Amino acid sequence: MGKKYNILIVEDHALTRFALKTSLRDADFIEDIFEASCAQEAYEQLAVHEVQLVIMDLGLPGTNGVKATQEIKKMYKKIKVVVLTSHNEEDEVIKCLEAGISAYCSKDIRPDKLIELIKDILNGNLWFDSTVSQYVLNTKRNNSILRQKVDDSYNLTIKEKKVLSLLADGNSNQQIAKKLNISVNTAKVHVCNILQKLSVDDRTQAAIKAIKENILG
Repeated sequence: MGKKYNILIVEDHALTRFALKTSLRDADFIEDIFEASCAQEAYEQLAVHEVQLVIMDLGLPGTNGVKATQEIKKMYKKIKVVVLTSHNEEDEVIKCLEAGISAYCSKDIRPDKLIELIKDILNGNLWFDSTVSQYVLNTKRNNSILRQKVDDSYNLTIKEKKVLSLLADGNSNQQIAKKLNISVNTAKVHVCNILQKLSVDDRTQAAIKAIKENILG
């Protein structure tokens, strides 16, 4: 990644901000790291600095991180928001999803994993912690909250799209094979190809990406 990006950390605990900044400052794709301890400070930082990605804590004093995320995404639609929190309540997750976040992850995440995650997000990918992934998948039943665009840039074949659709509905490889009248090994190959084309690590992430980006139309 040749381009460098600016990041804003919105976190009320100074020690956590320091740890995050220390972990991220050596990443070769990050230019400047700004800090805010509350929503108002975040708005002020964004008004004077060009920021491409915000790391948002939900447990902020005053205006909480959910409302702050909503306001930031209204004002700066292109900014990527990564929610980094110890919260995993469904209502908060859904509100953040509706606001248009790109990632929702636990504060327990390893620093090296967070750096890779941020790089992926800046490249247009999505990431949701396993503890909240079911909430994300459930939004498929709520008028497709996550569907923001139709994206055919992944070069999925017709068969791969059928496999992805079944995968997103929670079918196992055995069930996919039976429904498409193919062997289990062939189903596994299709799933592996889908994960590679979508640049995701597992089936859940593939399902989430398919729903969020309306890949299946």
